[in-house]
Amino acid sequence: MTSFIGRRREIEEARARLQQSRLVSLLGVGGVGKTRLAEELAVRSARAFRDSVRWIDLASVRQPEAVPSAAAVALGVTDQSSRAVMDKVIDHVQSRHMLIVLDNCEHLLSAAAELVSTVLAAAPEVRIVTTSREPLSIAGEYVYMLPPLSTPGEIEDCQAADIAHFESVSLLVERAQSVVADFQLTDTNARAVAQLCNRLDGIPLAIELAAARLRSLSPSQLVERLDKRFALLTGGDRGAMPRQQTLRALIDWSFELCSDTERLLWARLSVFSGSFDLDAAEAICGFGDLSDTPVIDVLDRLIGKCLVTVDRTTEQLRYSQLMTVREYGHELLEKSGDSEELFHRHLEHYSTRADRSSIDWCGPGQSEILAGLRIDHPNFVAALDWSLRDASQRAAAARLAVALRYHWIAGGYLSDGRIRLERILQHLAAPTRERGDVLWVTAWTALIQGDHDAALAHLDECTHLATALGDDRLRAHADHWRGIHAVFSGKPADAIRLFHDAITVHRSLGDLASVLTASFELGMAQTYDGQLDSALRTCGEVIAVADAHGEKWNKAYALWVSSVAYFHLGRHDDAVEAAEQALRIQHDFKDKICTALSIELLSWVAASSGDAGGAATLSGAAKGVWRRLGTSVVAFGPHITEDSLTSERRAARTIGADEFARLAAPAVGLTIDQAVDLALGTRPDAAPTPPAEASPLTRREQQIAELLAEGLSNRQIADALVISRRTVDGHVEHILDKLAVSSRTQVAAWVAARAHPRIGQAGG
Repeated sequence: MTSFIGRRREIEEARARLQQSRLVSLLGVGGVGKTRLAEELAVRSARAFRDSVRWIDLASVRQPEAVPSAAAVALGVTDQSSRAVMDKVIDHVQSRHMLIVLDNCEHLLSAAAELVSTVLAAAPEVRIVTTSREPLSIAGEYVYMLPPLSTPGEIEDCQAADIAHFESVSLLVERAQSVVADFQLTDTNARAVAQLCNRLDGIPLAIELAAARLRSLSPSQLVERLDKRFALLTGGDRGAMPRQQTLRALIDWSFELCSDTERLLWARLSVFSGSFDLDAAEAICGFGDLSDTPVIDVLDRLIGKCLVTVDRTTEQLRYSQLMTVREYGHELLEKSGDSEELFHRHLEHYSTRADRSSIDWCGPGQSEILAGLRIDHPNFVAALDWSLRDASQRAAAARLAVALRYHWIAGGYLSDGRIRLERILQHLAAPTRERGDVLWVTAWTALIQGDHDAALAHLDECTHLATALGDDRLRAHADHWRGIHAVFSGKPADAIRLFHDAITVHRSLGDLASVLTASFELGMAQTYDGQLDSALRTCGEVIAVADAHGEKWNKAYALWVSSVAYFHLGRHDDAVEAAEQALRIQHDFKDKICTALSIELLSWVAASSGDAGGAATLSGAAKGVWRRLGTSVVAFGPHITEDSLTSERRAARTIGADEFARLAAPAVGLTIDQAVDLALGTRPDAAPTPPAEASPLTRREQQIAELLAEGLSNRQIADALVISRRTVDGHVEHILDKLAVSSRTQVAAWVAARAHPRIGQAGG
């Protein structure tokens, strides 16, 4: 009785598999829409079967021995003889050409598997679709995992047009309109709607239950209350099965199907924020009652029950739980009494990983280290947040935050790092080495963010603390970042002295990573002190040492500093070559700072070379990277800022300020990868538009869809294209079917989304 939203790809794939296999099992977590997809699949396939479709719902069947009787009733078997029920079912179906849907098999897997096997063996023209949270595991079964509906992801300052085409948004809006007739997706509520769909994991049942609450709450109010989701998301359709009337009941149903060890691991896995790998699961969860049971075996069973999902995009598999499932597990964990030990083990495990990344940093595996830190970012943050709540773990929190310094800076997590570093300083007041290290790392993040006064305050305290402790290493770090503060304050001569002092101590302590970083920064100070040849020599030494160790992060920055020196020497070809070398490294590193600075440099060269259009486009791309980083070129001091502004003014004078802005604007929305590709491959004059997803529509259907989006009626479209009204009607039906939408408004949203794609989500 409600419209079917989205799932065009899933419908097409499931129908294709049904043509290839006589048994297709639709699997997925509770509430993801398995039954609804099966219904739509049955409706769309019915005409392909002479005897149509029969539906067997096992939700209300509790005993395995009752499965044949439930099947007989659903199939219309009326024989009242004393023969075995299964025999009568076989007699009924063996000569029929039909599709049977067996819904809700998870709690009766063995009995359902026996029924399916028997029917398929006896009735060669019968095909079966099952829905379950686990496969039947019988010969010939094709398993189709049904994902949640598409969600907007983390989109800041989004507008209605940015998110209207996502399936979860379409579902929420349509269901909301059934309870609040005038509900609309607007620019005002778009961000809250996006957050709502994201936090509900795109699970249709959760979204429908949430939509029912929009009778009394606005989307933003509902988002604020999602922490109490299990108490809040009740009601919905009174005609639904009891287990679907609340999200709590839905998850309870899955819980009842688990063994004790499965329930225990489910609870313990809730300690992970985001995804995790097998090593982490075994190290953190494999204790106590799970000591003698291989974690992988229990994890495999939870995967089979769709309570854990698997990401197979890399060689090392990653596992995760939907937020709703994880929060349920967290409640189980709180009741178990293991939470403190589990969080402590979690902190220890991820601290060890962070320490290893810091120790191994200055070598050939840097991009892999950064990639590993990025994927574990949610767990690092969770470990820090937990340790700050426990007074006995605050020194451990400090060590972890400092070990993650390259993750905060090179990995692009400045804000997350700064927030937690400052929080550690608030809680760790004792004048210890741990506090000293947090001070200079916090200063580093503050400098990059342009908060120079706060950085200087932290460095002053770090210097005093180093003196009090007699700690030369700590003093060297304070001098090092005082040097950057001097550069960013327009005092390169002061910076040069500080860098030399810091490098001497770093080198004496064998801290090669710090030597290389301070050295390329020395080159930057020399550049803006007018010592251009010295800067090139300094950077050349950094590059040589980096190459000897297979190190690339510091090398990329040394290449950028070299490009700036070449630019000021008027050696534009050398400047471009060095900047492009730095950008090629960023394909692996995705260091937003080096990426933005290098694209800035290419923009300067373009402007100086008379290519004002290329300068505008590259300037826009750089601004987009700065925006994602949460800072701007201004943070890097008056000299670099003046170079940037001079370039913009020169280009704007050439083509006009309005044209400069027009050319720069599209590039601001590029992802990091797109910005790098633009600078390396399509500079200076190619349009920075990412490739659109292939359209499912034919050329004529695309044309008609665009006219629909303009508000034309079928008759007006027929007149415009000089074709018959009936032809247009047919095309419109095909468009609705292919896009899996039910209204012309949804077609318009789809067209708008393709015309103005939300570039900047992936890789940004």
